[in-house]
Amino acid sequence: MSQRDSRHVRGRLYRWLPVAVVLALLVAAGAAYRFDVGERWFDVEPTAPADKPGDGPADVAPPPGLELPTSVPAGPVAEPAVASPLDRATVRRAIGRQFQNPEIGKRFSALVAPLADGGPALSRGDGVLMPASTLKLLTAAAALSTIDAGTRFATTVVQPGPRRIVLVGGGDPYLASRPTSAADRARTYPARADVVTLARRTANALKKQGTSTVRLSYDDSLFSGPVASPGWEPTYLPEAVVAPITALWVDRGVDDSGFGRVSDPSLRAAQVYAAALAKVGIRVTGALQRAKAPGAAGELARVESAPVEQIVQHVLDVSDNEGAEVLGHQVGLASDGDGSFAGGVRGVTTSMRSLGVDMSGAILHDGSGLSRQDRLRPQTLVDVLRVAADPARPELRPVLEGLPVAGFTGSLADRFAEGDPAGGGRVRVKTGTLTGVRALAGLVSDLDGNLMVLVMIANGVPADETRDAKSRLALEKAAASLAGCHCGSAA
Repeated sequence: MSQRDSRHVRGRLYRWLPVAVVLALLVAAGAAYRFDVGERWFDVEPTAPADKPGDGPADVAPPPGLELPTSVPAGPVAEPAVASPLDRATVRRAIGRQFQNPEIGKRFSALVAPLADGGPALSRGDGVLMPASTLKLLTAAAALSTIDAGTRFATTVVQPGPRRIVLVGGGDPYLASRPTSAADRARTYPARADVVTLARRTANALKKQGTSTVRLSYDDSLFSGPVASPGWEPTYLPEAVVAPITALWVDRGVDDSGFGRVSDPSLRAAQVYAAALAKVGIRVTGALQRAKAPGAAGELARVESAPVEQIVQHVLDVSDNEGAEVLGHQVGLASDGDGSFAGGVRGVTTSMRSLGVDMSGAILHDGSGLSRQDRLRPQTLVDVLRVAADPARPELRPVLEGLPVAGFTGSLADRFAEGDPAGGGRVRVKTGTLTGVRALAGLVSDLDGNLMVLVMIANGVPADETRDAKSRLALEKAAASLAGCHCGSAA
């Protein structure tokens, strides 16, 4: 074909091309309308025409003779589990075999009772025993009964004069040295306030004043008395078993290694805060000084803790000793203005008695159960768990919500691997561990939905690792066996 003919053909094609495109679009539009192509291929809802009066679906009369049957709710697919009174013989058969283990401990007490009310279905041993961390149940219940569940503890910065600021501790057990990263935020509970955010807010307030240089003091006077319980072993602080308890710290007084504890948590918090100020343009001059903030000093900035109810849940879930002691001091403050170990013990004891908890024989030296001089009867723990479940005391419910779940959460995440598999998820108990002490106290649901209170405390457990592990397993198997039984009298 000659170039002239070729150009002639192309010219005719170009003239007809717009017509062809228009025709193709019209055909496509018709197909889309006829076959709902847009809706089926592109997940596009068809555009409904504007309604006219009488055109709606509800306006269309049913065909003559059409009668729709009346809907009947579907019946249950299974019979509901109905709790019944506990059968003592069944409970003894389910749990008693584990108590024959000679490694369980020289002194052992156990109590199984219905959660609602009634006498024990099983009672073995009596007297007062070292409760270890099960004592945290009392501290948690006391905190919720004396402090509003929504209360948040504030860490503040006040300004007593020009170019002078004071960092004031408010007894936040989980104040952090830095913000929670985006990657960790979803798995961090409860949310943490931090001194980096506090420094940024302080800097914003100071810069509005035209201030870029300050002298910094820190005030941890909210708590009083010794930083360690007189009932603790003298090695606890030097060996970093627990941090000194103060109203101002970061990261629970844990050092940068993540394993040790700092000797002066309040000073460390002030140092971290001062470094954070420097990063946002505020220079701290002079030495850091511990000093009580004047009452008339104006507030520059603040950060607040998670609500008390969430703090309680976390303390119980992971058995946080430092967090429990801070809660104990806060109970002392709320009860009679004494934020100390002695004030906390008085506040917890008073709170328990006001709740109707039997405190006979109880001896408390702290809020965590670390003291080897602490003593409780199993019935005291049963009473605490029952009052926490009382519908008339909804403010105490976080005590039960904070109990770790066997095989799933907190201090029980890696336990209950042996014994009746029914224990997983059905056993929710607070753990207790000291040298020579093993304890569990909490709730168990059996296969029929019977909710039971279970308390087991073993003292005089053999100290060597193998025999101690056998005692722990005996208690776990006993709890799991209870979860795997039909313990009701109607079973």
